[in-house]
Amino acid sequence: MLRLTIGSRLRKLRDAAGYTPLQASERIRCHDSKISRMECGKVPLKARDVQDLLELYGADPREVEAAAGLVEQSNEPGWWEQYSSVVPDWFDKLIGLQEGASVIWTYEVLLVPGLLQTPEYAFAVARAGFPLNDRVDIEARVKLRVERQRILSRDDGPRVWALFDGDVLTRNRIGSREVMYQQISHLIDLADHPRITLQIVPESFVVTAGTPITLIRFPVDLPDVVYLENSFDARYLERPRETAHFRALLDPLATTADTPEETRDKLVEARKLYR
Repeated sequence: MLRLTIGSRLRKLRDAAGYTPLQASERIRCHDSKISRMECGKVPLKARDVQDLLELYGADPREVEAAAGLVEQSNEPGWWEQYSSVVPDWFDKLIGLQEGASVIWTYEVLLVPGLLQTPEYAFAVARAGFPLNDRVDIEARVKLRVERQRILSRDDGPRVWALFDGDVLTRNRIGSREVMYQQISHLIDLADHPRITLQIVPESFVVTAGTPITLIRFPVDLPDVVYLENSFDARYLERPRETAHFRALLDPLATTADTPEETRDKLVEARKLYR
């Protein structure tokens, strides 16, 4: 997230100073494609490169001086790297983005969204999704999921807007009746959280995407990011035209789905199925 912020700042200063990526690359003796990757936060940053570019763009000397410390912070490993054995490269970025998000808007098709899962439900999901993996691996995945949920209790945590199909509560049962009972109870509790909005999407609504969607928004002036995941890979979409497309899919979901109050009532009714 910090790398994205520094990159965005470099891009704004370069544009304001009237330099092309090629001209900027000559200053730090690299290919012009590296300038684009730096500005998009896709490569680790070097303090000397950032400071040289800031000087080229005419940044305030105090900003140039502070850059080294910020770059060092941006290259520090995230807490989730301790789970490197179970975190694929394509998922690593999502955790980092969610750590710095102001809004996480997610639509889930078959499961309760990951940030809202109980440990027991998460274990049942991981066991079903990775049937060849041993218990140690499954438990590590569950622990990682629980750790990710700490952002919900942070004072500066993101607002989470979660939409999910009603089948998640009834037809697509995960684990035992007790697991489902605890999971739905947890959702009922979360429905009262001041920064969490839950909405059930009616079965009659046809979703064009046909896949889970997560849209991430940031507190600083950075573009939205859309995350699309399947079992073995993921895509991150950042171009305005792409993110606008998925916002256009999510908007009618939010307006057509049950209200938060209606959703809470349905959660209470669905929990009765598992007593």
